[in-house]
Amino acid sequence: MSEMGLDQRKVTEVEGVGAKRAEELARLGIHRVKDLFAHFPYRYDDYRLLSPADAIHEEKATFRGLLYGEASNRWYGKNKSRLTARLEVEGVHIQVVWFNQAFLRKKLIPGKPIIVSGKWDAHRLQLTADRTFTSQADQEQQAGRLEPVYSVTDSISVTWLRKAIRRAFVQFSEEINEVLPQELLDEYRLMSRAKAMYLLHFPKGKEEGRLARRRMVYEELFLYEMRLLWHRRRQKQEEKGMSRTFDRVKLQSFIEQLPFPLTAAQNRVVQEILTDLVSKERMNRLLQGDVGSGKTVVAAICLYANYLAGFQGAMMVPTEILAEQHLRSLEPLLAPMGVRVISLTGRMIAKEKREALGQVQMGLADIVVGTHALIQEPVVFRSLGFVITDEQHRFGVNQRSLLREKGDAPDVLYMTATPIPRTLAISAYGDMDVSTIDELPAGRLPVETYWVKSGVWSRVVEFIRKQCDSGRQAYVICPLIEESEKMDLANAYSVFESITQELAPIRVGLLHGKMPPGEKEDVMKGFEANEVEVLISTTVVEVGVNVPNATVMVVYDADRFGLAQLHQLRGRVGRGGGSATCILLADPRSEMGVERMRVMTETTDGFEIARRDLELRGPGDYFGVKQSGVPDFKVADLITDFRVLEIARADAARLLAQESFYEESAYAWLRGYLHDFEKNQANLD
Repeated sequence: MSEMGLDQRKVTEVEGVGAKRAEELARLGIHRVKDLFAHFPYRYDDYRLLSPADAIHEEKATFRGLLYGEASNRWYGKNKSRLTARLEVEGVHIQVVWFNQAFLRKKLIPGKPIIVSGKWDAHRLQLTADRTFTSQADQEQQAGRLEPVYSVTDSISVTWLRKAIRRAFVQFSEEINEVLPQELLDEYRLMSRAKAMYLLHFPKGKEEGRLARRRMVYEELFLYEMRLLWHRRRQKQEEKGMSRTFDRVKLQSFIEQLPFPLTAAQNRVVQEILTDLVSKERMNRLLQGDVGSGKTVVAAICLYANYLAGFQGAMMVPTEILAEQHLRSLEPLLAPMGVRVISLTGRMIAKEKREALGQVQMGLADIVVGTHALIQEPVVFRSLGFVITDEQHRFGVNQRSLLREKGDAPDVLYMTATPIPRTLAISAYGDMDVSTIDELPAGRLPVETYWVKSGVWSRVVEFIRKQCDSGRQAYVICPLIEESEKMDLANAYSVFESITQELAPIRVGLLHGKMPPGEKEDVMKGFEANEVEVLISTTVVEVGVNVPNATVMVVYDADRFGLAQLHQLRGRVGRGGGSATCILLADPRSEMGVERMRVMTETTDGFEIARRDLELRGPGDYFGVKQSGVPDFKVADLITDFRVLEIARADAARLLAQESFYEESAYAWLRGYLHDFEKNQANLD
């Protein structure tokens, strides 16, 4: 991509920006003139003139009026003052107050017009002023303006930066090139790029600012979608997959023999994945579904189809507990069909691992379920055709690609039980196809969720006791393993000791991530066999654990967990078809903590929770990692601008599908932009 002249112009070419200022601007990421143009304000101070009747109580207001009577000043404390004057504004007499601005008294001349701006008290007809314009020149320049406010450093003031940006526009605005095709400018009646950039900095009114932002939001999202779809198109051209055929009669027979009918959503996503399997293009698909929506059975069907086509399949999961769980889920379904399912994890003893590696290499194992051990160098597949990565966000990009490289262009399916709002799915996983299971199996009851304060713990204990007395089981989740001096939060060891005494003779177990693998497995087997009735655990049970008899989930210090994590924990209960209860034990100290509790008690819909989580945390924190792929947009907001994102994506797809895009000079800039992007991607790889 090139802005021609602007791309090369250093910020020191702007009048008044010397080497020292350039160093200070560099701390803001401003190195060139184009960076200065793109350093947009994060808000505006509104200096549009109002009448007292139109001003809103306790909000900012700007008035122009005539001073009458002498201004008076009162000193109090050390070097503190309160200056007051009366002002007539459109026939209304108001009082203006200035704190610690005694120097203004000489400039407040009775009968002289001034402009004041500050917080308005409509009940007392009083304005507490923070800006005052007494000279005619200042009033003419300031009246009716929206003044930009920027992110700055200690050594750069907002006032200086405003002036520098204005000078840059005077000098170089003619070098700002248009980047959007004319047809899109016409279709959406968008202003030119140069005009939009200027008006984002210096709008005369809110409508101008709105139209400028509309143009720049669309540009950001359109160029982003062009990059995503271009990259995806190039990948499909360069990475040819394997076309395969399989016996659809046998596959249908397998589906009909399942212990439960598929939902309409499961049927839909199965067909989407099977279409990818028979296609010559390499599958790169994300399967997302709420907790308990039946992703594992979808995976089993598709792994069986891959087996019928004569290929091996692999499923990589983040924890050994989850690997064991998937093995126990897949084996009963697939073993009767002659499919050999084995596991491969880091905790296996040397002899077991050698046997497993040999079975994989000789093709004696049809499906391998494992942890990171699957991507280790000794693992060699005979004919890997299909790769599934479960809870894919827990793996790094390199780890996921290493598993793909174990075969000759295998198809790849990523699965997640953390629902992702549609906007983020398009953005973060734009180079993937997205399949969504958006309904739960028939008969699955929503988990009743309650938020209680720590003061009622004794009642929670009695509730757990009653559930255990009726033959049910419970989880109790703690945020910490051991006591911490830094954080006053419940820890698993202390809770285990206290609950063991409080619930005696009920059998209580302890599980956490630092336990040796063998101990963890013993505890989980004991819980699954109901030899352990109450399991005290950290979030190691967050995903994959399936104990249908468990009906109670208690979460200590629940306000310290994210919404997505709380929803995952809640999904561990109610898996046996009956009613279940989730108790959130929390004394929130922040509004966000209170809001999390409110959301969890209002809805059990994972997609709605994901949407609310996105609103609370924002896109960057939603994923928690920079590698998520969600860009840091300068103007666009993925929450409020999701509709524009969808439009931009459709426009980008339409443009890239046109033959004329690759030939006509009207698209030359965009083609160059995409080629530069691809070159940079190759350098990063």
